[in-house]
Amino acid sequence: MKPAADTRSGDGTEPDADQKINKRYVVALGGGMAVEWFDFSVYGLVAALLAPHFFPGDDPVASTLSALAVFAVGFVARPLAAVFFGPLADRIGHKKVLLASITAMAASTLMMGLLPTYDQIGVWAGVALVAARLIQGLSTGIEQAVGNAAALELAGPRNRGKFATTVSGSILQAGILLAALVCFLVSAVLGGEAMADWGWRVPFIIGGLSGLVIFYLRRSLPETGANAKAEAAPRSSADVWSELWRHRLGLLAVVFVVAGTQVANYAWTVGMPNMARSVFGEDPTQVFAVMTGLGCVMVAVGPLAGSLCDRYTNSKIFTLFRLGLVPTLFMVLLYQQPGIWTFAVVVLVGGILVSLNQVLFNYIISTLMPDSCRTTGVAVGYGLAMTVFGGTASYVLVWLQQQGAFWVFPVYGAALCLVSVLLYEAARRRGHVHIGQ
Repeated sequence: MKPAADTRSGDGTEPDADQKINKRYVVALGGGMAVEWFDFSVYGLVAALLAPHFFPGDDPVASTLSALAVFAVGFVARPLAAVFFGPLADRIGHKKVLLASITAMAASTLMMGLLPTYDQIGVWAGVALVAARLIQGLSTGIEQAVGNAAALELAGPRNRGKFATTVSGSILQAGILLAALVCFLVSAVLGGEAMADWGWRVPFIIGGLSGLVIFYLRRSLPETGANAKAEAAPRSSADVWSELWRHRLGLLAVVFVVAGTQVANYAWTVGMPNMARSVFGEDPTQVFAVMTGLGCVMVAVGPLAGSLCDRYTNSKIFTLFRLGLVPTLFMVLLYQQPGIWTFAVVVLVGGILVSLNQVLFNYIISTLMPDSCRTTGVAVGYGLAMTVFGGTASYVLVWLQQQGAFWVFPVYGAALCLVSVLLYEAARRRGHVHIGQ
């Protein structure tokens, strides 16, 4: 147990011990994250339903794989967002970038809900879908990093772990839960046929309109970041990149912490439900119900994970949760034939460790970067990991199942988890963990 809470910020300064968090700020910051991930997650949940409208074909699995490939395209934009918006946020502060992020997400999500189909405009329907997904990727690529950094700096010194994992863990996961819940309710009300025909558009429209509310609330956020501490603000983008190079071991640790987390996360939240519907023909409403249950688990465990970090060291909690994820990944091998109850057991029981890692990783990667380049480092590391590992996880899962090599997926995920533990420990021993030790 830690003898005393670490009250230092990333640059070694002492924050105000009496700092109070305005609830409006929590809603504006956490609510924005929730809306961003609601919008981003809806596509993954309805990919098998919208696939025939944009990628028609005789084989439903092939259409689903095409739609999942577009899902992965959203992750390609994340490193691009990191390269441009990361240094910008580190130099000018977080607020303006957060406002731009929610605007882009709201516009692109509304666009996806209103797009004409292949039957109406031919291949341009797929092109427009890819364009909208790229904009979503740009938005989430910077929201993740800027939102995490802002949450870390708005938190009081004694409850930094709990606050950060609640805002960028539980509240963010609430957005994913709401995505599953909305899809379930729309499907239950309209029925499977109408949901597949046009009902899949409704969640996109709801998410896009919600972004307008968050934009209004975010205008009241205080400025955070190095710009809010004039003496710490980098003078140019070159200064930011130079600082990041000095912390390259921490950056490498960020990449693999994210990779291990997101391969498991997207296998559970996107790959498994799409495989259940397109490969095994499970009822969409039942699948959405199970995914809603998983969302409840993810929301519930956030404060627990953060409180443990505030009580013990980050490294102990991270290592415990990450090593527990290794055997959990092999649970996917239990679901290799139709059966909604087997699907539910794998998703919900395995989802406990997946959820603990998911709500914790945002906090962990933010502690691996100092104030001077935190947004850039987290954005670059997160973007690279999501492009190479997270964004492809659902596609790889379904593809390996179709190739008869399903066992490769948990081995692949377990290897990433073990590498992430080794790199985090190496970074910690060399002084690259800046908070919580």
